[in-house]
Amino acid sequence: MTTTSAPTSATPSRSRRVIAITLAIIAALVVAFFVFASLYADWLWYDQLGFDSVLLTQWGARVLMFVIGFLGMALPVWLAIQLAYRLRPVYARLSSQLDRYQEVVEPLRRLAMWGIPVFFGFFAGFAASAQWETTWLWFNGVATETTDPQFHLDTGFYMFALPFWGALVGFASAVLLVCLLVTALVSYLYGSVRVGQRELRISKSARIQLAVIAGLYLLVQGVSLWLDRYRTLVEPGAAGRITGPGYTEANAVIQGQTILAFTAVIVAVLFFVTAVIGRWRYPLIATALLVVSAIVLGVGYPWVVRTFQVQPNQLRLESDYYQRNIEMTKEAYGIDGLDKSDFEAVTDVEPGQLREDAETTASIRIMDPAIISPTVRQQEQYRAYYQFPETLDVDRYEIDGQSQDTIVSVRELDVERLGAASNWQNTTVVYTHGYGLVAAKGNARTDDGFPEFIERGLPTTGVLSAQEDFEPRVYFGENSPPYSIVGAPEGSEPVELDYPSGSDGTSENETRTTFEGDGGPSVGNVFNRLIYALKFQSEQILFSDYVNEESQILYDRDPLSRVQKAAPYLTLDSDPYPSVVDGRIVWIVDGYTLSANYPYSSTVSLQQAISDSSNPAPRFALDDINYVRNSVKATVDAYDGSVKLYAWEPEDPILQTWQKVYPNTIEPITEMSGDLMSHVRYPTDLFKIQRALLGVYHVDDARAFFQRDNAWATPEDPQDAGTYQPPYYLTMQMPGQEQPTYSMFTTFIPSSEGGASRNVMMGYLAVDSNAGGEAGKKSDDYGKLRMLEIAADTPVPGPGQVQNTFNADPAVSAEINILSQGQSDVLNGNLLTLPVGGGLLYVQPVFVQSSGSTQLPTLQRVLVAFGDRIAFENTLDEALDVLFGGDSGADAGDGEITPTPGPTPTPGPTDPAQPTEPTEPAEPTDEYQAALQDAQQAMLDRDAALREGDLTAFAEADDRLTAAVERLIELGAQQ
Repeated sequence: MTTTSAPTSATPSRSRRVIAITLAIIAALVVAFFVFASLYADWLWYDQLGFDSVLLTQWGARVLMFVIGFLGMALPVWLAIQLAYRLRPVYARLSSQLDRYQEVVEPLRRLAMWGIPVFFGFFAGFAASAQWETTWLWFNGVATETTDPQFHLDTGFYMFALPFWGALVGFASAVLLVCLLVTALVSYLYGSVRVGQRELRISKSARIQLAVIAGLYLLVQGVSLWLDRYRTLVEPGAAGRITGPGYTEANAVIQGQTILAFTAVIVAVLFFVTAVIGRWRYPLIATALLVVSAIVLGVGYPWVVRTFQVQPNQLRLESDYYQRNIEMTKEAYGIDGLDKSDFEAVTDVEPGQLREDAETTASIRIMDPAIISPTVRQQEQYRAYYQFPETLDVDRYEIDGQSQDTIVSVRELDVERLGAASNWQNTTVVYTHGYGLVAAKGNARTDDGFPEFIERGLPTTGVLSAQEDFEPRVYFGENSPPYSIVGAPEGSEPVELDYPSGSDGTSENETRTTFEGDGGPSVGNVFNRLIYALKFQSEQILFSDYVNEESQILYDRDPLSRVQKAAPYLTLDSDPYPSVVDGRIVWIVDGYTLSANYPYSSTVSLQQAISDSSNPAPRFALDDINYVRNSVKATVDAYDGSVKLYAWEPEDPILQTWQKVYPNTIEPITEMSGDLMSHVRYPTDLFKIQRALLGVYHVDDARAFFQRDNAWATPEDPQDAGTYQPPYYLTMQMPGQEQPTYSMFTTFIPSSEGGASRNVMMGYLAVDSNAGGEAGKKSDDYGKLRMLEIAADTPVPGPGQVQNTFNADPAVSAEINILSQGQSDVLNGNLLTLPVGGGLLYVQPVFVQSSGSTQLPTLQRVLVAFGDRIAFENTLDEALDVLFGGDSGADAGDGEITPTPGPTPTPGPTDPAQPTEPTEPAEPTDEYQAALQDAQQAMLDRDAALREGDLTAFAEADDRLTAAVERLIELGAQQ
């Protein structure tokens, strides 16, 4: 007999095993180094900014919460598996199928007994880590000294404690469910639970373990039901009309939840009894009764109360709850101090009507920051690599002792426009910063219709740069390069381009500089250079000779990004703006603390409330809120990027809580200089949120709220249908104010709920936006909301109706046709509304620009309206005089100019590398001037004939107007 020996089993060679292990270790080290590089770069950034405690707090909290979550899940699951396995019946007779299951499971048993808890522990750890802020707010929460009207608990309980207890109950429920699942599985696999022949057999040990876990789970559900009673105060109630419980919720839902909570505890006790006596019938029957009770008490009984008791008597039964909602909503949004007054608006005009409002009319802004950006760009860009935003900002400065509203913007760097010169050296170490701030008067214009600058040029000249130690360089802005490397040893030749100083484009005519601040982490050593070479995936950082021992790397340069990283708990206003404060260009940013858990306060969507024609699609991490405070004012220095946070509303409980979480990161308001105080303003987004609420909550009593017959809405922007009209900043005087002040206003028209909206004015809201000029102290009237409720017996046209009147007026249309002749476009500016002369005055600047590629909007006309009368003239001063019978009684800011007659010329192509000077318009001929006068006279005659109903005179004037326009077009073509 021949035998064949069994083949020797193949084993991996020692060298292959060593190589595999080595490669795995190398890969793990590479991954670990990349993770370390990212974390270390974050540490360097925060440490340089001086907010390293913020990062350390976040890291420590996340790690601690991960450990707690991991152990909170893994230990109970491990214990449940161990108990179920160790207490299994040793001599139980198993079915053949269970024997096969055990054969499969047994080789993996040890791995599963440790792996399953670790698996669930990791998920729970990451989930708990994401809830660290909720936990820290609960632990550091402060009392608000305001109680809710239902349970009389401090509102801090709802904002800080309730979210934490809800998250904890949810976590405990998940842990107990997993424990129940693994216990049942292990018990079944090892015979503690047997199913067969229509019979369920459970061993004593399994019975005790399953019953105890089930009892604990029901106890947790009882706690959850108890907490649900408090959640009703931050959830929609009263058939969705208010947030918070109405009559049905207060008298049916909350009582039902109380009964269910106690019932769940009783059922839990029955499960504990079963663990001792072994009778499953009672807890199972009780569980079924609990489910039926939940349906009856949670759905059926509230439906009966709502249908047969509340709906037939809604106002009587719900009034108290509506009143609660009104008061708590106003408190939560800071509109409880609204100063309302009835306004009997006059619509008739007479000479001298604006005499008492002369200071307001002198400050009316005729330069639209959303239109004149191309003009500023053409006049102030100087080189293609400079840029200005599409919409400029507004601010105010004191000039010769008078407050002057201004249009402002910084001249930022645009490395994308370097063209062929775009290489790493240029975009990183040469072109590193913008230069200067441009400012123009908001209420003035030149003879040619251009802005009247008070600060401009390269190098900068004007009233702002004349300040001592003025720093014009802009290293940190809204459109700065992703990163720049700056700094050099003392005595080194400057490399960074400061600004061009000549017209030939040669390096001899360029001024260069070296950054001397502390604006970014050091890359002066090889290790830091390696870290940032990995971060930005640029080997040039590691090998470039331009990176030296004094080099710093500047990144995350957008003001909003820097403030958000320094104060991650804030929601930031969407409109940061630059200002010159104490000789430095700084970005001023408003920060909000928000909550969605303020009792009885109605919820508003931030995206819907803030969206308008100036900000069409904002996005927020927390969108639905019912509490807001402008708790922090922040500044970002445009030169060195330093961030300062000031506690603007130190009494805000959410801010107080976060100050305990991140101590020593916020400075008191007393540290704000007088110059900074004179430039902070009431924030735009907060005002938009408040006006969204005041459309309904301008009423004070429950009856008016219930009837909803006086609900208002924000009007659409006349220039952008489908979007809301934005609020505008103006220096003006509201009725009841002693003098004009820097304010922001908006208007209201009837709400379109249930039908088409009438575009007539119902309300006018303004807020005092001037914080004063005293260091560390807000002015007494800052943030004062003033509402004019316009009497309905004298209809006042709304913005849409006024714009329609402008567009449809024959005389205006004819003159618009003249302005738009040739290759020109007419642009309507922002439609401003001012309470002057005992009524409401509308003002709209009209700009003309080329329809070609080079656009230079110039102010050519101003439209004004009061009541049902309008005027359309070259200047605001002239328009007001015409509107008010030849003498308005007041002077506007453009009263001393002499507008250049004739159409605005079309500017030709310009070299983007050269500064663009305003194009001088062609001098009109005598024949052209005569034709223009004929057209203007014909328009006036036609308008007068139309008002008097004289159709014959109207037709004759219209023929003369047509002939004059045709003659103007012909003469314009000849020029």
